[in-house]
Amino acid sequence: MTSITHRITGVILFVGLIFGFWALDASLSSPEGFEAVRNALAHNFLAKLIAWGLLSALAFHFVAGCKHFIMDANIGVSLEGGVKKAQITIVASVVLIILAGVWVW
Repeated sequence: MTSITHRITGVILFVGLIFGFWALDASLSSPEGFEAVRNALAHNFLAKLIAWGLLSALAFHFVAGCKHFIMDANIGVSLEGGVKKAQITIVASVVLIILAGVWVW
C-alpha cells in the first residue's frame, strides 16, 4: 500500500505543480500579485486546503522515497523488514502532515 500511495502522491505533486507555478508566477509578476497570492494563502480556505494537500503529498512522497532508497541498499528487504519500514513510513508521514497542517492553518 505504501508503494502504491508513493506513486499516487507523485501524480498529485505533478498535477499540483500547476497551482505552484501559478502562485510563483503571480507572486513574482508584481507587488500586487505577491499580495494577492499572500492574501489567498492567508484567507482563502480552498488555497489553504490545496497548499496543505500538496505539502502532505510531498511529505509522504519524500518519506516513502527514503524507504525505497533504503530498500535499494538491500536493507530490510525481508517481509518483516518491509512491514516495519511501511509502519515507520506511515507514522513519519502522519507526523509531517500534522506539522504541515499546523503551519498552513
